[in-house]
Amino acid sequence: MGAKSKIEWTDATWNPVRGCTKISPGCAHCYAETFAERFRGVKGHPFEYGFELRLVPDKLLEPLRWKTPRRILVNSMSDPFQEGVPDDYIAAVASVMIEANWHTYQILTKRSARMADMLSKRLRPAASKSHIWWGVSVENRKHGLPRVECLRSTPSEVRFLSIEPLLEDLGCINLKGIDWVIVGGESGPRARPMKAEWVRNIRDQCAKAGVPFFFKQWGGVHKKDAGRTLDGHTYNEFPGSAHARKEKTKETVTRLQDIMTKFAVGPSKGLIWWLHPL
Repeated sequence: MGAKSKIEWTDATWNPVRGCTKISPGCAHCYAETFAERFRGVKGHPFEYGFELRLVPDKLLEPLRWKTPRRILVNSMSDPFQEGVPDDYIAAVASVMIEANWHTYQILTKRSARMADMLSKRLRPAASKSHIWWGVSVENRKHGLPRVECLRSTPSEVRFLSIEPLLEDLGCINLKGIDWVIVGGESGPRARPMKAEWVRNIRDQCAKAGVPFFFKQWGGVHKKDAGRTLDGHTYNEFPGSAHARKEKTKETVTRLQDIMTKFAVGPSKGLIWWLHPL
């Protein structure tokens, strides 16, 4: 977690929220829960309370410390739109993403209805930014495909699908308005199998629709041995992304200081250049 990530399609992770609850079959063998619960009861550890939902205000301004542009997966250890995360807190996360616009942000959720509602209202300014990518997780037809429809209804500039773990053949997918598709199999000791024809079906539909396709992994008990090539090819396609360095303004400083005050975020090294008044 943090400034560097081993996840193939991102560079870093940012977790101003920790912990989550299960809502569909894709959650059954959650890697984040498995990791977090290992440290339950370890005093002082970030996951001292296991995978229970916790807001982490001290992490809110973390992207401002990273001056080199990078792709950032937002809340790899949680779902930012789950019940229990206040609207004000989600809006604060979005404000930081808008201000630190030299990065590209990748936001994923299974709570697509709440995300769609907020993107059409309070998060509308963040939806219009091309450096903020909004996505949904898709694991099967029953639970996953309705999320795609929710995502398509949003005013997002960039929309993507994380089809992982892929648990069945998804059939025909409507990719209109979708800018990127990631596919991967489940990994770990209880990994459910993924068939090659399911992956090829999605790859071929992406190619026909002109949607970038990223194949993350076959997964399985020994995912490194299984690799991530499909029919002899490694698929590392991304949507276009332009990093634009943000110039500090008085308005920006004020907005960030308001976030610090509202969520009791203390000053820290690496943020002084942003938060010092002009």
